[in-house]
Amino acid sequence: MAIEHLGEARKSKSDEFYTQYVDIEKEINAYLDFNPNVFENKIVLLPCDDPEWSNFTKYFAQNFERLKLKKLVSTSYAPSTRSQGIINQPTLFETENPKFDPIITVKKGKIFVLQRDKTGDNRINVDDLEWDYLKGDGDFRSSEVKQLRDEADVIITNPPFSLFREFIDWIFQAEKKFLIIGNINAITYKESFSLIKADKMWLGQSITSGDREFRVPSNYPLAAAGCRVDESGQKFIRVKGVRWFTNLDHGKRHQPIPLMTTADNKKFSKHKQVKGVGYEKYDNYDAIEIPFTDAIPSDHKGIMGVPVTFLDKYSPEQFEILGMAASAGYNAQIVGIPFLGKKDARPLIKSRNTYARVFIRHKVGKE
Repeated sequence: MAIEHLGEARKSKSDEFYTQYVDIEKEINAYLDFNPNVFENKIVLLPCDDPEWSNFTKYFAQNFERLKLKKLVSTSYAPSTRSQGIINQPTLFETENPKFDPIITVKKGKIFVLQRDKTGDNRINVDDLEWDYLKGDGDFRSSEVKQLRDEADVIITNPPFSLFREFIDWIFQAEKKFLIIGNINAITYKESFSLIKADKMWLGQSITSGDREFRVPSNYPLAAAGCRVDESGQKFIRVKGVRWFTNLDHGKRHQPIPLMTTADNKKFSKHKQVKGVGYEKYDNYDAIEIPFTDAIPSDHKGIMGVPVTFLDKYSPEQFEILGMAASAGYNAQIVGIPFLGKKDARPLIKSRNTYARVFIRHKVGKE
């Protein structure tokens, strides 16, 4: 099946990928299983959202009481496009609501708030959402949305793909708990990896491989074979390399990876790069190459270079993250171990570049 990459969003200058309800529900359940009260009495902010159609808003509104939330706030971004000769079309929700203003809808973001039983049915759910226009366009960098961020306890969203670095920084400026979607390649960003290395951010539980389907706007071009249009005319694309990024704890990150010894890997590994061969050493680092996470030897005392997908199974009790080599540009702070080469910081084996590698070693006494 042909796969659409997150990188295509940058090429098409579109960041509007809407997450499926089932993917949100599965991930949230992972945190509830680990700590049933993780959201109790919390204010959850869903920025970079489309509150009217978003499955994030729908999920948290429908499960407001089950999660024991204190308040739910969801905001949308609606930049003015009049200068381009385009008028944003109001939604049916707006035109049927007395707050609708055909003038400001083209330049104002919207805010949805849920915190009380508005309908009087003794329940707090999606029917009790209250909405209004924001003062500005809803950009997460605006002072208006920053204030909402500062008041929130947990930030959850699918942020603009092209602004992932900036969005992570925006979250950490306020030192908030968060759960967001991004591309696994974001691990190789200096800013992201520094947080992962410091155990201030890690990968979520429910997505570790494969691809995920996202709904896209009606004007989004469907060029790949993995795209589809459903019976109601909604467009969907399949996206490769999706991951949840978070600082909410979950049980999977404390489960050690089952491993074989060096000798057993050489004898029994299912990977031809290891079976009967063993492990090669890098030209420019004092470390060995581990091409697959399940091929990590349990008895190796030195430094190992592993694929970035190792972080799907990483347990901070089992391994220590030392650094990463992901590009030709040398950055000692990120590489984290002595660089024995000249210019190219990528791990080399017999003068050949490998893919990006995370440098790890076993924690003493944990194996």
